[in-house]
Amino acid sequence: MGTEEEDMAAAWGEELEEATPAQPARVLNQAEIDSLMGFDEGPSGAEQASGIQRIISSGLVSYERLPMLEIVFDRLVRIMSTSLRNFTSDNVEVSIDNILSLRFGDYLNSIPLPAMLAVFKADEWDNYGLMVIDSAMIYSIVDVLLGGRRGTAAMRIEGRPYTTIERNLVERLVHVVLADLSASFDPLCPVTFRFERLEVNPRFATISRLSNAVVLGRLRIDMEDRGGRMELLLPYATLEPVRELLLQQFMGEKFGRDSIWETHLAEELWNTEIALEVVLDEQPMRLSDVVDLQVGQRIVLNAVAGGAVQVRCGSVHLFDGHVGRRKNRVAVRIDTPMRRSPGGER
Repeated sequence: MGTEEEDMAAAWGEELEEATPAQPARVLNQAEIDSLMGFDEGPSGAEQASGIQRIISSGLVSYERLPMLEIVFDRLVRIMSTSLRNFTSDNVEVSIDNILSLRFGDYLNSIPLPAMLAVFKADEWDNYGLMVIDSAMIYSIVDVLLGGRRGTAAMRIEGRPYTTIERNLVERLVHVVLADLSASFDPLCPVTFRFERLEVNPRFATISRLSNAVVLGRLRIDMEDRGGRMELLLPYATLEPVRELLLQQFMGEKFGRDSIWETHLAEELWNTEIALEVVLDEQPMRLSDVVDLQVGQRIVLNAVAGGAVQVRCGSVHLFDGHVGRRKNRVAVRIDTPMRRSPGGER
């Protein structure tokens, strides 16, 4: 019986294989891959993002957290439009392509070469920034400053290093832009951007760790039929000293005063207990002598009855007085009143 059952099962298996042929492997399209990996761009994609998308987005910082920075770049565009017209004696239009946040290492790998990279320092913030001028802008500014004719495209000779004349002319352009960038920050805080050096290799223009977040502003400069792109890169570490100012929604933003809380705080301050110290004497001692002090040794103080002493609160000198005795207790008589600040506050 067992042999007959096995033969019947084998026959049924062959019939099933003939009835249901093997299905070919299905190839996923791009939309299905995006949905699987969490890269949906639909209206609900931001709410239901998952997987790799959440990991990537959690590691990036959006420039929108610094709203005032966009106003600074708008001022830079207006100021640069005027200054570059005076610099080139040509009709110059400056516009912002976009402002975004990314990692410094990712940006270095995406710089289109050949280009010039100007490293500058913010003196008041004690940190650095980067300005990148692409080859189209370099040849355009050289052509304009050396009297090239309008209506003809600037001549580009790729595959050769930049000459000394080209570097000097681009350096003059960098000085003009840095002065405009300083002027655009003036309503927030005074800062001086000072030119450091000019590089053509991105590896020599490393001003931050490759994993650090930076803010990148891409500018488009058009001079009629000539022009190019310029990119300004500011690491978040450079903007840290003015981060509170850049977080404002508008210029001069301040919150309203809470008079009830101010009155309560002023009343409670009068009930605050502080510790006063009477300094009888101060003596300089070597550290070795202090370490060698033993139990029972005496330190002689140069204080006598009726001698002058100081009354301090922490490190603040409050009163001058004389030490004495009152009802078997050591007392201090205050001779000088509490010192007041020039503004009249204690």
